[in-house]
Amino acid sequence: MFYLLRLLIIIVIIYTFYKILRYLFDPKRKLDEAYEKELYYFYDDIKNVRKNFFITYKGALFEGEKYLGTTDQAFEVVSIFIWTKDPAKLQGLTKEDLRFLQNEIKMNYPDAKINWKSPIEQLMKDE
Repeated sequence: MFYLLRLLIIIVIIYTFYKILRYLFDPKRKLDEAYEKELYYFYDDIKNVRKNFFITYKGALFEGEKYLGTTDQAFEVVSIFIWTKDPAKLQGLTKEDLRFLQNEIKMNYPDAKINWKSPIEQLMKDE
């Protein structure tokens, strides 16, 4: 009985330690923290085309939808649509900021054509 109780306590300690580590390294938590602190963070599952990616930058949260298509060599993400749910958070962002985001996305998806949804589309239209 004593050994069983000891084993149970060790299992609970290991499980608690595991949960703490999962919480600390959770990318969704890091995204939320970066959003609150108005920092840059790119949250994406590159291997899963069906999952949207999220970018937080200067207090604005962007969501990107990926579309799979064919290139000359393979099937790749060929089109990306990006929007924000709260356009009021875009205040203060410049074209340079949006170009920075485009370059960061291009690092992961070099063959993708990036399309912005309104109201960002009007700002980036002349490019």
